[in-house]
Amino acid sequence: MLQWYTVLIDPKSLWADPMIKKLCKHGNSLALVIERPILELLGIDENTSLEISTDGESLVIAPVRDEQRRKRFEKALASSNERYGGALKRLAE
Repeated sequence: MLQWYTVLIDPKSLWADPMIKKLCKHGNSLALVIERPILELLGIDENTSLEISTDGESLVIAPVRDEQRRKRFEKALASSNERYGGALKRLAE
């Protein structure tokens, strides 16, 4: 069973100033230009596959990580949910 939890992130760990961008026309589509320092920070280049998802309000773009890494993460998440799921659910209420 898939469970979702709210994760609190220290705002100091995020970019100090949010970046405001506009989309650019690219043929019949729109494109988002990402500056080189951000690409380098995330290890993204023109050959990197990107995973794009949304929660209905925000767009999340992340480099596709290797399948083994994803499986390890899913296993760790399932283990954490099994071990701490009840406590996390009570905290969220």
